[in-house]
Amino acid sequence: MGISIWQLLIVLGIVVLLFGTKKLRNIGSDLGGAIRGFKKSMNDDEADHKDSPKPVDDQSDRSAYQARSNDKANEKHHG
Repeated sequence: MGISIWQLLIVLGIVVLLFGTKKLRNIGSDLGGAIRGFKKSMNDDEADHKDSPKPVDDQSDRSAYQARSNDKANEKHHG
């Protein structure tokens, strides 16, 4: 129960009669421009992510901070 080629041609003919070839051409070019813009923004976004530094692990930050704090506390206590 698929769509035959004749049914597609009839629908295409009705669409052409309703909108006209010039209007369909304009719609096609607008749609193509929108798709190109979308792809360009996706590529730009991916390039931005590659250029940006990787996020630092919060756990390693906490460990480094605690180690420095402990060193400073030991210096005060022993020094």
